[in-house]
Amino acid sequence: VQLQACGGGLVQAGGSLRLSCAASGRTFSSDAMGWFRQAPGKEREFVASINWNGGSTSYANSVKGRFTISRDNAKNTLYLQMNSLKPEDTAVYYCAGTGRSWVSEKLNEYEYWGQGTLVTVSS
Repeated sequence: VQLQACGGGLVQAGGSLRLSCAASGRTFSSDAMGWFRQAPGKEREFVASINWNGGSTSYANSVKGRFTISRDNAKNTLYLQMNSLKPEDTAVYYCAGTGRSWVSEKLNEYEYWGQGTLVTVSS
């Protein structure tokens, strides 16, 4: 599966962005999917995960209540709605897929990755 993330950009603190991640090559409808982010000089960290049918989600504490992960299996697309953005949300955001159906917060359980999209939040 190839993943293409888009939707990043520059936004002021308090603003919103929606990231999209389009899958190609094969359907991802049986795979749990996730979003991770990596800020300059820091390790890649978990942001959110969603199970195969969207019925279960998991979020990092730092984004809980502000970000929403969703998916449209008919369109083979994953989304991340980001509201009330803060400067500390600035990072390259990556979408990724596992080979299993349930949510995962563990980076090493993800088997395929998109190229990343940059989100910059100004104060």
